[in-house]
Formats: sequence, structure tokens, C-alpha cells
Amino acid sequence: MKAFWIGGAAAVGLLLALRAGGVTVSGRQQPFDHEAHAELFPTCMTCHAGAQAAGEPLYPVPASCANCHDGTIEERVEWAGRTEPPRTNLRFEHPAHAAELAREGAEPARCVDCHAEPGAAWMLVNLAVVDRCLECHQVEPSHFAATENDCAVCHVPLSRAVRLTAADVSDFPAPPSHEEPDFAGRGGHGLLGGEPIVAPARDGVAVACATCHARDFCVQCHVDAPEQSAIQALEPDARSLVHRASLTAPETHADPRFLATHGATAQHTPAECRTCHTQESCVECHLATPALARTMFSAGGGRGAGADIERRPPASHRGPEFRDAHGVAAAAKPSTCAACHARQDCLDCHRPVAASGNPGYHPDAFLVRHPSAAYVRESTCSDCHSPTQFCADCHVQAGLVAERRAFGAGFHDAKQFFILGHGPAARQNLESCVTCHTERDCLICHSALGGRRFNPHGPDFDAERLRKRNPEMCSACHGLRIPELP
Repeated sequence: MKAFWIGGAAAVGLLLALRAGGVTVSGRQQPFDHEAHAELFPTCMTCHAGAQAAGEPLYPVPASCANCHDGTIEERVEWAGRTEPPRTNLRFEHPAHAAELAREGAEPARCVDCHAEPGAAWMLVNLAVVDRCLECHQVEPSHFAATENDCAVCHVPLSRAVRLTAADVSDFPAPPSHEEPDFAGRGGHGLLGGEPIVAPARDGVAVACATCHARDFCVQCHVDAPEQSAIQALEPDARSLVHRASLTAPETHADPRFLATHGATAQHTPAECRTCHTQESCVECHLATPALARTMFSAGGGRGAGADIERRPPASHRGPEFRDAHGVAAAAKPSTCAACHARQDCLDCHRPVAASGNPGYHPDAFLVRHPSAAYVRESTCSDCHSPTQFCADCHVQAGLVAERRAFGAGFHDAKQFFILGHGPAARQNLESCVTCHTERDCLICHSALGGRRFNPHGPDFDAERLRKRNPEMCSACHGLRIPELP
């Protein structure tokens, strides 16, 4: 009974819609024993005037039953016909159907044409049979295999079937096409009869889908929902979410070479990826290359959440030998690594962390020789270390700092006469000096305004050239009174 009212049975099945107990006729439960009353009613309109005349009740009023069932003639019964509209997605109404037949010049439909088997005895009533409606409307496929235009003959879109509950919608049976293996994939649910589904003129919606679905259902998967005209033609309706949908990876993604080749596909045919993938799904792996991810849509705003991506290493990264050899590959083609990795990924291993016991990037006993390595720029220390924090903190703790007085005990004083060669050392690697020193340390001696007034300029110093390039350098020592050249 329930399947008849909400599952798409044909139009004229509104006669007996009560869900209370009754008798069984032709395998269907009826709330009223019509056959037992066959001798009392010569016409259906005696009780069901609303099937012929608009505004009349479709079911008899209880008072008419009490004429016989008064407790004397017949036992008293309590019965009331339906007073509210049925919960259905059918567009059928008895008077409107009769008027349509009259306009077309067709013969009026008899009640028995829809509510009784051919040749059945009087009052052996049935609920309307779907196949009888399909025959009359010349719909050749079976009910759930009907074509796009056929659905609209009997059904309204889900969004207009406002009396249906979410439970009613969940009981909709799936058409046979939905059980096909590739229905959810490309070339499946997006096509109808081999052609892309578009919004037809009738009612402005994709009728075949709108009968059971609404826009909310599609947005569960489609990131590109706002760009799909067939989806936008559907009305939003949260009841459609009782049918859950989830993304599954297509067969192409199972190819072992997919991880290595999917970037070219995303660049040349991004529309194929935008259906299921968002910016967020790309950045899950491509942390260092957000530019390509920005060509995708971002989740939200009427779009699906997108595929749930799990970052995993490609086949080339597997095995213990990759850890030892990856440095060579990274040096040869850093752009390949940069597609997925950011510098922080490197620093997770190549930066010593005392608390974790990680030996870090440098070899054993590197601390002993790290000053010479820093001087000759064996590696760029600042790639991993902050000179003003990392280096200075360690040097301060070890007491390797310069005193604020001119020539006190400090790091450089351990090397006799360092003061005489510190100029070339500073010019060769000023980065090493600023780890501990600031500009005022130099101005103790090298200042035209005070101190010992040692000339900081080298033998080939070109004052005019420096002043043209960066006069602020001059003001560090000379203030606003920069000497003029003779």
C-alpha cells in the first residue's frame, strides 16, 4: 500500500488510500469491503462523488454509513475517509483527468478501467495498477525504465511533492539503470539514452532526475555543481539527502602510473578533475605548489566537499634505499620534489632536535669544525639556522662572546692579533660577524664622529660610487654631515 502511494504508481490510484485494517482483494489490502456492499451501490459516485466533480468529497461522510450501521440494522462501525491530501508525488486528480480527456475528445474513463481487472465482477475493486496507466498513456518501457518525458506524465518533481516525508522518499525504489556497474561513473548517471542530461523545457527541470532527487543530493559529490546546468535546474530539497551518495575513485585512478601522470591531466583537462576534487584535496599532497590547486574550486558555496585524499608516497619512495639516495635525486631535479614537498619537510629530518635524539643533518663531531665550515661557506647555514638566535644562543651559553669594552677577553681574543685581520674576515663573511656583533661594535673604532676614528674604507674605496648607490650607508658613520669630495 505504501509503495503505491509514494513509489510512483500511476495516476488514478487515489480511490482507497486508508492504511487501516480491511480485506484483501487481488493481493492488496483494502480498508473497505467493497464486494460485501456490491448489492447496495449501483454506481461508484454514490460514495465517491469527488472522483467526478471538483469540490465534492472523494470519500463518503461517516453519517452516510450510520444510516445502516446504527447498531440496530447493522452493527455500529467507526470509519472516516481521508480528509487531507495524500502523501504522493503524483500529478493526478480525478476531475482534472476527466476534463483533460474531454478536451482531447476521448471517451470518459470508467472507474473499472483503472480499479478492476478486465472482466471482474461488480465491486471487486482494486487499487489502480501502474501497468494500466502506462498502457493508456502509451508508455512502452516498464514503469521504472521510463524515458525522460514519460516521467512527467504522472509525476511532479520531488520539490513540489511537499507532503512527502523523508521516510517516504527513502522508500523510493531504485530504477534498474541505477544498478548498472558504471552508473555512478562517467557516462552513467550523467547521460540519458546516451546523451548528456540537460534541463528540458518542461517545468524547467531535468524531469527524470527531479522525480526522486533534488539539488542537495547531487551536491554530495559534485564540486562543480554550480557550473552544471542539469544540477542547477533541480530545486534544493533536504529530503533528497536520505539517499546517501559518496565519491568512489574511477578505474583510471587505479593505474600504477596515475600518481606520476595525473598532473598533466589536471593541467590540460582540469574540468575532468573539478567534478570531484577541490583546492583542499590538491593541497593535501601538493603543499608547495598551491598555484595549480588554485585552478580548482574551493569547497563550500553550494559545492561538494570533494574527494577525501590520503597522502601516500609514490612507488619510487618505498624501500630503505630511498632514504640514503634521495639527496642525489633532490639535487638533480629539485622541481620534482617541490611538487609535493616544502622546505619544512626537509627540515623535519635535516635539523637537529636535541629532545628527540635526532642526530640531524650534520655528521658526527661536526660541532668541532663548524666554524671553519661556516667561514668557507661549505653550506649555507641560514637555510636551517637563524644566526641571531640559534648561533648566538649557543655562543652566549659557551661564553664565546665579545666584551663591550674595546679589547676585552672574548671569542676573538683567543686568537692572538685577530684585530689586525678582522677587516678582510668581515668583508669575506659579514654574515658570520653579525651573529654576535651589531653596528655599534664597529663604530667604537670606525667612526668619523668619535671613537678612534680608524678609516673603515679600503684602499680602492670609491666614495662617490657608494653615495650614488646607497647614501644611507654613509650616514651610519658620518651622520648627516657626509664629507664632500675635493
